[in-house]
Amino acid sequence: MTTLEGARYSAGPFFIALWRTVLTYEVEIWSIRSRKNRPKPFELRWRVGTRPHSKSYKTKAQADGRRSELLSALRDRQQFDEKSGLPASELEALNSPTWYDHSIAYALMKWPQAAAKQRANIAESLATVTPVFVSTSHGAPAPAVMRMALHQWAYRAMRASDGHLSPRAQVESPPNEVQAALAWLAKNSLKLNEAAKPDQLRKALDALSLKLDGGTAAQTTIRRKRTVLNNALRFAVERGNLPANPLQRVDWAAPPNDDEVDFRFVPDARLARALLEAVRGQGDRGEHLAGFFGCVYYAGMRPSEVAALDEKACTLPADGWGELVLANSRPEVGSGWTNDGKSYEARGLKRRARNTTRSIPIPPELVRALRQHLKQFGCAEDGRLFRAAQGGRIRSTEYTAVWQRAREKALTPAELASPLAAVPYSLRHAIVSLWIKAGVDPVEVARRAGHSVAVLYRFYAKVLHGTQTRANAMIEQELGG
Repeated sequence: MTTLEGARYSAGPFFIALWRTVLTYEVEIWSIRSRKNRPKPFELRWRVGTRPHSKSYKTKAQADGRRSELLSALRDRQQFDEKSGLPASELEALNSPTWYDHSIAYALMKWPQAAAKQRANIAESLATVTPVFVSTSHGAPAPAVMRMALHQWAYRAMRASDGHLSPRAQVESPPNEVQAALAWLAKNSLKLNEAAKPDQLRKALDALSLKLDGGTAAQTTIRRKRTVLNNALRFAVERGNLPANPLQRVDWAAPPNDDEVDFRFVPDARLARALLEAVRGQGDRGEHLAGFFGCVYYAGMRPSEVAALDEKACTLPADGWGELVLANSRPEVGSGWTNDGKSYEARGLKRRARNTTRSIPIPPELVRALRQHLKQFGCAEDGRLFRAAQGGRIRSTEYTAVWQRAREKALTPAELASPLAAVPYSLRHAIVSLWIKAGVDPVEVARRAGHSVAVLYRFYAKVLHGTQTRANAMIEQELGG
């Protein structure tokens, strides 16, 4: 006889109850007994351990069918639960938590050690697949409401008054529509073992491969969300709710979509300089941000890295090339995802160990721009070169507004209506492609940009392919010589 103890979720959301299970092979299944003048006259009786069990049916065929199921479980050498009388497989299915409750438990487990951006990504990914794992669509909330309820209230954690980490919906009072959406999900969410079936997982994979407008998501987005789904299922295995990760057995491929940068809309060197001048021409704020955009272009920096750039990281000689040594970034994320309630997170470089640095040689144009910036605006108390009008971390809404005004000034009406240089990040694509075209070794390009070489080849394949003719000519010359 085997005794198991574990945890399962009750019908109410977020609540965990304990159960005690006694499993045994000591099972006897008896013949069906007929009892006249009863609504369900056919009684199936069996004994598990020392405890008798019975269940009545309207027809003998129903009773025979259930008896066959129990006998089949015995033949499969399954143990039975003494209290419920059920085979172990049926007990496991009965005690399976819902996907909704399990996904909340997963988000809470990941929260303490996850970076703010990762917390938001986990919530986004779970909010994409959870609406798929439901037993019905009848009475479902509007998709936008359901997504907001999950992303902002179910998968966003807060400290309760007792100090315990809990879903935001338990700590604060959500709006009525959010309460209704979460209650509907709690009621209609599939059991975890049902959600883990291949047909359900395939639906979830299809959902995470789409953007909100119905178009195909980028391959990086699909991979990121699939990783979250995979890890949530691994967590179910870890907790004993699933015997193995079922996602590995699902035959599914992401729909074809090209991650490669569309170079039709990446500005060339002439246009990039024109856009930087159009930024500078927007008064004091434009002059302050000219150096910000200059770092994105001439140094290939991410905006989050420019936001963290401080004076100590800059080597700015009077003549010639300078150097920036990057160690930190300040990615922008909602205040609800950070530990200190700020709208950004101070952290190391993207996908690098905390103390890793990245050295970027910068051309004289950027050296002069940064020297002028420090002379004109100085730096913040903590040494940062660029800050918001009120002194804090410069927000994307602020520099994007300046960028859009620069586009209006520097582009033709036809170009303005196109995606050409649509976002400031276009400057980073522009300089990385320029480095490649200039003949810089791809390994060095990847290092300066803070990419892996694999990522560089995935996003800039066309530019790299264009350098092959020149490389072939150089090899041919050497062979001929």
